[in-house]
Amino acid sequence: MEILKSDKAPKAVGPYCHGIKHGDFIFTSGQLPINPETDEIIIDDIKAAAKQALENCKAIIEEGGSSIDKVVKVTVFLVDLNDFAAVNEVYSEFFGDHKPARSCFEISKLPKDGRVEMEMIAAL
Repeated sequence: MEILKSDKAPKAVGPYCHGIKHGDFIFTSGQLPINPETDEIIIDDIKAAAKQALENCKAIIEEGGSSIDKVVKVTVFLVDLNDFAAVNEVYSEFFGDHKPARSCFEISKLPKDGRVEMEMIAAL
């Protein structure tokens, strides 16, 4: 097992690592839409927030030696399921023809008052 840390992903907001590489897989921790350069969270634009959360996951997956086309599962957490269509639009552009398995949940609250959080599992 290898603990992953990417300089291209934001610092953890709690006692956890960016991701774990174990066997033939990489597991990311949930990624809020925090800009790793400014440490500021994107709240007011759900599309920009979704894109940042995806990019943060991508940075961790690439740090572990994999790539977006090898993502096998994505979990999306939304504070408001009314954002589903907007997040889907960004998600579809991000993955293109690749369609990983996915779950999406509406939850009551996220750290730092975020509106979206995502985590991924990728094959090596």
